[in-house]
Formats: sequence, C-alpha cells, structure tokens
Amino acid sequence: MKWTLICACLGHISLLTALAAPPIAIAWEQEYLTITHRALPDQAVAIHYLEAFCRPGSTDRDWKETVIPHKSTKLAAHHPGEIRLQQVLSDGVVVHHVIQPVADGVAFDVSAYNPTETVSEAHWAQPCMRVDKFVGLPMKQSGEHYLPQCFIYLENKLTRMPTTVWAKQARYIPGQVWCPLHVDRNDVNPRPLNSQVPSNGLIGCFSKDQQWILGMAWEPYQELFQGVITCLHADFRIGGLQPRERKQIRGKVYLFKGNEKTLLNNYRKDFPEHHDD
Repeated sequence: MKWTLICACLGHISLLTALAAPPIAIAWEQEYLTITHRALPDQAVAIHYLEAFCRPGSTDRDWKETVIPHKSTKLAAHHPGEIRLQQVLSDGVVVHHVIQPVADGVAFDVSAYNPTETVSEAHWAQPCMRVDKFVGLPMKQSGEHYLPQCFIYLENKLTRMPTTVWAKQARYIPGQVWCPLHVDRNDVNPRPLNSQVPSNGLIGCFSKDQQWILGMAWEPYQELFQGVITCLHADFRIGGLQPRERKQIRGKVYLFKGNEKTLLNNYRKDFPEHHDD
C-alpha cells in the first residue's frame, strides 16, 4: 500500500512537472535553430541563426562586402532545455547567446564583446526566420505568396503585407525593408526600402487557420525585413564596438495560440523601450 502511494505521488509530480514545462522545445545544429511547439509537431520553425553579421553602409553595396565572416560553436547548457552558443567574428569580436524556451515562445540573451584594440564594424546581425511550415505554404525563392499572412505595425496598427506603400527598386530585389527612425537608412539590407516607418519592432505572421501567431522582436533592433525566400526578419542592432566594449542585446520569438491583444500585451511587457517608436 505504501509503495502504491509513493508511485502515485511520483506520477503526480511528474505530471505537474510536464504541465509546468514550456510547451516549446529548441535545437541548434549547423547554424539553424529549430523551434517546435508540442501542439504543432509538423509546423517547426527554422531560423538561420545567424545568417550574417553586417557592416554599416550596406543599403547600396555588394552583399559580400557587408558580411563579416563568423564561426559558431555550441557550448554546454547550464539549464535543461536551453542552448548556449559562442560566435567569433573575423575581426575578433566574441558573441555569446543564451537561448531559452518560455511559455509563449523563445527568449534570447546576447552579449557582444570586442576583446581587441581595434574598433569593430559589427553594426547589425540577421536571424532569418523561415515561416513556410507555420503558414502552411511551400518555400519559394523570391516568392511573395505568403505575404497576406504576414504583418508589421504601421501608424500603431497591425498592418498586413503587402502594405499600401510597397517599394520595388533596390540593388537586389525582391523583398521589403522597414527602417526605424533611430537607424541610418544607409546601413540596412540592400533590398527595397519602404518609406513608411514601423511603429514598433515587431514583425510576424498568422498560421493558415489564423489561430496561431509567430513573431519576432529585438532590443535594440536595426530593421524589419520581409525576405527573399519564405522568411521574416527582425534584425538586431549592435552599432559597432569600441576596443574592450561589451553590449547586451535581447530578443524574443513569439509562438502561441491566441490573438493580437495577447501578442501586444506580451510584447509591451518584454520590450517597454519600444512603445510605438
């Protein structure tokens, strides 16, 4: 009887632990972060993490001249479920990432440090979020078929893509870039630059059934970008690094079943600095 009671208690504890754990699991291999929600086992989100570290002056320049090469190493995790990465840039800058699943998505804590005696031109970095499986559409090179399910915020309102203003000329096409007021427009992705200024740093999309939301935001952020494959970007800002300088950056991928009100409430709590730029 006593053994039966102990087993029942242990089973109850295991159930409570499972229920308390975030519904999201993450994995990282060969520059790709994979996010899986247990309620969406066939709709994993892959993020090229990181696709590139970038120099300023990028808006109208060959992309190869903008990218700063880097090497990534996966480090031992300190806590169950988390991922720790170290990325070393060719100019010597060292970037550490702590990535953790949370109830409504995935949280990122990034530290960029310049251990050298030379100023680093690492001004921004781009995690490329592939949304094809989430929106239920095929991955297409230069495709815009998924735009109606994607959104940014303009004039403080959720605005579906393509937006009323849609730029079509740049060094490289297609794609669409939205640049916040605090970033030099000479320093963003060399894709069509939209003249409208985003109200905040949030970009995202809805699932095929419109019941789920996927979004991304960073502080500080460099730009919002609808990419050239079935992807979305909220690219984070570093702003260069002086010798021995360290900067902290934080980010969030939102992935949950819910509505825009919940998304905005969570976003404003996570990024109070962004209150409608």
